[in-house]
Amino acid sequence: MVKVAMISDLHFDINHVDIDRTIEQQSQWLTQNQIGVYLIAGDLFNHFNCSLAFVEKLQKRTPATAVRFIAGNHDMVNDISYDDLQKSLSETYLHRKKFDIPNTDWQIIGNNGWYDYSFSAVLHRPDEDFLHWKRAYWIDGAINQPMSDPDRMTQELQVIEAQLQQAKLNHKRVLFMTHFVPRIEYLRITSDDRFWNMANAMLGSTRMGDLLKRYQVERVLFGHMHIHPVPRHLDGTTYYNQAVGYGTTRRHEWITNDFQSEWLNRVRVINLTSKDN
Repeated sequence: MVKVAMISDLHFDINHVDIDRTIEQQSQWLTQNQIGVYLIAGDLFNHFNCSLAFVEKLQKRTPATAVRFIAGNHDMVNDISYDDLQKSLSETYLHRKKFDIPNTDWQIIGNNGWYDYSFSAVLHRPDEDFLHWKRAYWIDGAINQPMSDPDRMTQELQVIEAQLQQAKLNHKRVLFMTHFVPRIEYLRITSDDRFWNMANAMLGSTRMGDLLKRYQVERVLFGHMHIHPVPRHLDGTTYYNQAVGYGTTRRHEWITNDFQSEWLNRVRVINLTSKDN
């Protein structure tokens, strides 16, 4: 059995977190609780270099735990290009990669993910409308990419499907980690042009959920939405959103009053064992 701890949307910079202290606190907790794998599903900082540096320092401080992360949209805003995001920048960066958990038949597959406006299909608006709205109101407007959002999503789905096919051939059970929302059931949807209906277009893709269902992926960790849902079992897959979110004066999404307490409240531990055990 291996203990896996899962979290997302830490937003260290926005939450004004003391990073050195947090690395020490998380390292101690991971060690004391004998965590084998620690997964962070994106949105650590608004600068990729800071996100990578945090995970690298935590990994060095906690050698008995495999620390792995992917990039969320906030991590992509500064210090990283689209092309560099696709590279194997570090052992800790799991985008488009896999991690076989030792002594189990489990494989963790990581992909940053993206979106294709399919969550807002009820609005029947052309892609150009969503792109203009994104550039005017959404932080992602600052992210440069050499293709449209739907095309970017298609490209990631192709990469993920190839990994899932290989995992199936290798008789691996899969825990899939992504940042963006994979199921429309998590969204609030109405048929008008309210802000959240336009924002839904940038939250994820119905095609992701369809792909995970087709390959019968057992567990999925995601983030992006700063909500506190219990794990949901949908079409044979258990979904986890473990977002910490914002604890600022303007947007106080926490149920506690300090980052460490909120992190402890949101981090979820699951036990992964092989079918033969």
